[in-house]
Amino acid sequence: MRICLVAAALIALPVLSACGSDDEGPAVTQAELSQSLQDKGLQNPELADCAAKVFLESGMSQNGLRVMVSNAQSGDPAELLGEEDSGKVAAAQSKIATDCVRLGS
Repeated sequence: MRICLVAAALIALPVLSACGSDDEGPAVTQAELSQSLQDKGLQNPELADCAAKVFLESGMSQNGLRVMVSNAQSGDPAELLGEEDSGKVAAAQSKIATDCVRLGS
């Protein structure tokens, strides 16, 4: 049951909103992404750190990562990411489910 809840949280994770190019502002760090995941309901800090690491290693654009750390919740999150980043999010979520969920137990 716990794995299902964590997986559901990660699938729903990109409560995203932000737009712009990759050269707007500093790069998103693992610590920022982890904190954002925790702020959005991922209560286990180890799991959030692991998930943040996987998202950063996925090769997502900085714009996509900025969308993920944004606190705004307007619009359809899937529409805010490019096709390439959407595919990387899906792959990262699968990896998180296999590599990180054990930390949430």
